Amino acid sequence: MTKDHHFNDRVSGLGLLIALGIIYGDIGTSPLYTMKAIVGENVIDETLVYGGISCVFWTLTLQTTLKYVILTLQADNNGEGGIFSLYTLVRNRGRLLALIAIVGGSALLADGIITPPISVSSAIEGLRIVYPDIPTIPIVVLIITLLFALQILGTSKVGKGFGPLMMLWFTMLGVLGIGSIIHNPKVLAALNPYYAYNLLANHPTGFWILGAVFLCTTGAEALYSDMGHCGRQNIRVSWIFVKICLVLNYFGQGAWLMAEEGNHLTTNPFYAIMPEWFLMIGIGVATLAAIIASQALISGSFTLVSEAVRLNFWPKVRLLFPSEVRGQLFVPSVNMLLWIGCIGVVLHFKESSAMEAAYGLAITITMLMTTILLTVYLVSRRVSPALVGLFLITYLSIEFSFLAANLLKFMHGGYVSLILCLLLMSVMWIWKEANAIKDQLTEYADLDSYIPLLKKLSVDESIPKYATHLVYMTKSRSNKKIENKVIYSIMQQRPKRADIYWFIHVETTDEPYTREYKVDVIAPQDVVRITFRLGFKVQQLIGRYFAQVVGDMVQNKEVDITSRYQSLHKEEITGDFTFIMMQKFLSHENNLPAYRRVVMQMHFLLRRLTVSEKQWFGLDDNNVEIEKIPLLISPAPEVELKRIN
Repeated sequence: MTKDHHFNDRVSGLGLLIALGIIYGDIGTSPLYTMKAIVGENVIDETLVYGGISCVFWTLTLQTTLKYVILTLQADNNGEGGIFSLYTLVRNRGRLLALIAIVGGSALLADGIITPPISVSSAIEGLRIVYPDIPTIPIVVLIITLLFALQILGTSKVGKGFGPLMMLWFTMLGVLGIGSIIHNPKVLAALNPYYAYNLLANHPTGFWILGAVFLCTTGAEALYSDMGHCGRQNIRVSWIFVKICLVLNYFGQGAWLMAEEGNHLTTNPFYAIMPEWFLMIGIGVATLAAIIASQALISGSFTLVSEAVRLNFWPKVRLLFPSEVRGQLFVPSVNMLLWIGCIGVVLHFKESSAMEAAYGLAITITMLMTTILLTVYLVSRRVSPALVGLFLITYLSIEFSFLAANLLKFMHGGYVSLILCLLLMSVMWIWKEANAIKDQLTEYADLDSYIPLLKKLSVDESIPKYATHLVYMTKSRSNKKIENKVIYSIMQQRPKRADIYWFIHVETTDEPYTREYKVDVIAPQDVVRITFRLGFKVQQLIGRYFAQVVGDMVQNKEVDITSRYQSLHKEEITGDFTFIMMQKFLSHENNLPAYRRVVMQMHFLLRRLTVSEKQWFGLDDNNVEIEKIPLLISPAPEVELKRIN
């Protein structure tokens, strides 16, 4: 663990404030819509209200506090959390786990597209209490569009204000809740889990209400995903304050609902417990909290996709680092994808009440996948089998119950998040499978056996010099091996004479901020290999890093990079560097089985939408040449030809 993570894992005032600002946006805005969704079209009665609040309290206790805050936060990957970080810790324990992680990550990304619309819509719809005819959809669309447009600037400055604003939000939740509970303190009896059981067992729609109850914990996965931003201990301590405020507000809404016993719900109980004079202030603070919730979701999605790229679960898309804040990330393609998705959700559902029907279905799938991966992690840490079994049975029971209840939402909008989930899952699976197919078919040559030939080629004046320094990227982890296609490019495609041949290998580490390199001088002044070890949150600016390493080698007199042309050498002029990037294409000379054919065709289609290898490695156009290499996966059978005179 790095020094920074040790710092992050200590409790501090600043760390607690940061945690409030970026961790709890989703779960913190759930009081805006959860109780309204629980009551729904039902007649308000004690069984419904007490049972609903009791279910919310025990869901927050068992699902959020016990599973995530206490147990899951233990499974950190060098201080980083989230389902892909958890997968990284256990990926060597079975190939099927990759599918588990892909399903969970896709569901998290898909369901997250509904978070900004439902949070912002629920907040803005509060204006109807004061202005009944106000059109809310244009306001919601404008707020969401501005939010996504500002992502390119980075959130470092804005983020500093998130903590105090969320502190204000949670304090407001708690104070409003207390103010309402005072008028009906009997509602505190709902702390008794009997009321939750009574609702599920005896209310006509009791079990299906679990789908609405689940809304109170949809942000639990974010507590784990954003662990790297502020550390485990800061999350645990700040959660105590957050949970108290959330529970007080839910009980306060319950107290108001009991005053409406026998009626149908006509207004959002969240706004109903506010004094009339405070309403506009409350709507303003709620809108800010919804924007912060959306920001946390967007930042989390960027991190999720960057980790998917590292694991070869997602195409190599453009990653930008808009500020000097460590780990700050902007992914333009994901930003556009999320914006289109969010606007589509707003225009399709129009009302937050309709979004409630779609919200939560996919996230239950994510939570189930996390439970499976966490079980494997606990087994790998040699935790008592009895405790592992108890954990697995308990949480599979809880989460399958939530999933079953949420399936009722399928025809009411849940199909939207599931369709998104399937599309994202298809992209991840295709990319993973295609890379696995290509890796299986990559053939390597013994580099040592080609060193004498490379030396001869370097001084063969009958061949025009291609470049002073020729640089190839290699996937070979061994300095003794090199891809056959690289040898083919140098020796056969067009013999490439150079003074020094450089081979660069980039290894992405499981640690987030590693910046290391290793130099192997395989043949002095002829063949050099450089291995970069870069963390998964480090921008791969290979052009810049390579120049720095070469400069260090020159300073240490390990290599001479001056031009070997006599006239230029005397003047100590540096020779030119040319990078050869090999771009594969699917050859027509293939006879593929149907599955592999579809996978590879979709892979090459997706690749058109991604950045090139040149852009990914941060190389300039002026010193890069692209060579196209046919990918022969399964050569077509030879055709019998008859020669005639």
